Amino acid sequence: MNDGSPMLTMAMVLAAGRGLRLRPITDTLPKPLVSVAGRAMLDRVLDALAAAGVAECVVNTHYLGHLIEAHLADRKTPAIRMSPERGLLDTGGGLAKALPLLGKDPFFGINADILWQDGPEASALARLADAYDRAGMDGLLLLMPVEEATGYDGPGDFNLARDGLLTRRGRAPRAPYVYTGVQILHPRLIANHPAGAFSLNVFFDRAIDHGRLFGLVHDGRWFHVGDARGLELAEAALTPPDDTP
Repeated sequence: MNDGSPMLTMAMVLAAGRGLRLRPITDTLPKPLVSVAGRAMLDRVLDALAAAGVAECVVNTHYLGHLIEAHLADRKTPAIRMSPERGLLDTGGGLAKALPLLGKDPFFGINADILWQDGPEASALARLADAYDRAGMDGLLLLMPVEEATGYDGPGDFNLARDGLLTRRGRAPRAPYVYTGVQILHPRLIANHPAGAFSLNVFFDRAIDHGRLFGLVHDGRWFHVGDARGLELAEAALTPPDDTP
């Protein structure tokens, strides 16, 4: 579906949350800096963006933001621009505040506290970029089948039509797909935004109403690190086997 647009070179990583369900670890460490299999979740996300050709990344911060800023001080690729928040703005408000830094072209948006492994054909970010149609899509979300999502026990978020259009679960007890926290967004979706703190769901619902929110099913593994159990599962899956006799 790609319309011949160049590879995306801009991203925003959402790193401002408190990670309350991972206390006591997050009493002194912001959740994006929690290590999984020897590497901070934030570094894993940024490494994936660098491998996908992203040159510049905006990172928003709030809770223990000075630790994230210090952690990223020497990062060269992608180049980092910070978007500190005096008050927590939630996912949508954080994106809206950072909009002047993101430019006019589509960009990757990724939660800093999620983990994934790429599938056999191509990286998840390359698959998203290849499937994205900037003329017809305001958002393209990476989805995971609920039954294959490691560490996730929720009811799912979206239904996916054959043409890729997304609809909400609504009042149904379950939906087949969960939103992974990885997406491509166009700045036009965010241009007219509410004030203050609000969820990214405001933008998703707007795009759904106009038939412009689409989904792509991930063909690798995805880990929901929402609590200690999710962290344990991700650690076990991502730690290389010990071949020592």
